[in-house]
Amino acid sequence: MIDLTPWGLAVGHSTDAAGATGCTVVRGIDGPFRASAALLGRASGTRELPTLDPEHLVDRVDAILLTGGSAYGLGAATGVMRWMEERERGYPVGPGVVPIVPGAVVFDLAPLGRFDARPSPQMGYDACHSATSSDVAEGSVGVGTGTTVGKAAGFDHGMKGGFGMAEVSTEVGRVVAMTVVNALGDVRDAQGAILAGARGQGDEFVDGEHLLGGGPSPSFVQVASAPAPGNTTLSVVATTAPLARVELQQLARAACAALHRRITPTGTTFDGDVIFAISPIGEQGDLRGDPAALLPLETLAVRALEQAIERAVRTARGRDGVPGLADESWPPR
Repeated sequence: MIDLTPWGLAVGHSTDAAGATGCTVVRGIDGPFRASAALLGRASGTRELPTLDPEHLVDRVDAILLTGGSAYGLGAATGVMRWMEERERGYPVGPGVVPIVPGAVVFDLAPLGRFDARPSPQMGYDACHSATSSDVAEGSVGVGTGTTVGKAAGFDHGMKGGFGMAEVSTEVGRVVAMTVVNALGDVRDAQGAILAGARGQGDEFVDGEHLLGGGPSPSFVQVASAPAPGNTTLSVVATTAPLARVELQQLARAACAALHRRITPTGTTFDGDVIFAISPIGEQGDLRGDPAALLPLETLAVRALEQAIERAVRTARGRDGVPGLADESWPPR
C-alpha cells in the first residue's frame, strides 16, 4: 500500500453503491498545497480551474475534488469547503477564509445505477473527513464507483473502470499518481495489449480504436448504439519536490503522455480528461534557471500515471452486466 505522508496528502472516498456514483477528495494532511493542471479532453466539466493558472492571485489550493455525477456532481465541493471552513483552512479574506477547491467530473449518469444519483455536498464533506494517508481503497469506490471503459461499440460492450494509484521513487525524485478511468477508449498494458475494452459477443476484445478508425466491424456493431458519450479520465500526479506553478503546469502537460500510451483513443471529442499536478509549499525551484531539471520528474510522472491507469481497471469489479477485471469470473472460460 502507498503511504502518502511524504507528500503531505490524504485521500478520501464517499460512495453511493446503489446509485453507482461517488466522489474522491485529495487534500493536504494539515494544510494547503501548490497545484496546476492541464486539459487533454474536449468535453470537460470543471470547477475553479482558473485558480490553478500560474498568473492567478491565489497561489495554493486546499483540496482537489474528483467527482461523478457529471456537472451535477460539482455541488459536492460545497461540502469540502464546509469541512475546510470549520477548521479555518482556506484563503484568508478579512473575517474568515475561503477554501480553494478545484474540481473535475466524470460522466457516470449511465449505464450503471440511476441517472438521478449524484454526489451531494454531504458526500463531499464525508470524503474530506474520512481522508487518510494510507490504505486508500482502489477500484470501484468513490469517483470510480460507476465508471466504465472501452465504449467505442456502445455502453453494452464496455467494461468496468475505477480508481487507481501508483508510486514511482528513484534517486531523482518521488512521484505518486492517482486516476479515475472512465474512458471511451480501451486500456492497454505496458506491452500494448488490451487489458479492458470494447468486447465482442464472445467477450473477445474488438479494438475500439480500430473500429472508430473505419476498420471492418464485427456484425454486432451494426446494431449496437453509437459510441457512448460522457467519458473522462481524471488524474492527479504529485511530487515531493516543491515546484512553482509554472513547473507544475508543465508537469501536468508532460503526464498526458501516459494517457496516450495506455488509453486508445484518448483525449477525444467525447472525453473530458484533466490532469492535476501538485507539490508541497516550500522553497520553489526556478525553471528558467535550469529547464532540464524538470525532465526527470516528468519521466517519473508519466511512469506513475501509466501504472495508476492499469491499477484502476485491474482493481475494478463489474456490476449490472458490465464485467470488471477484478471479477472472479473474468476472463470468461
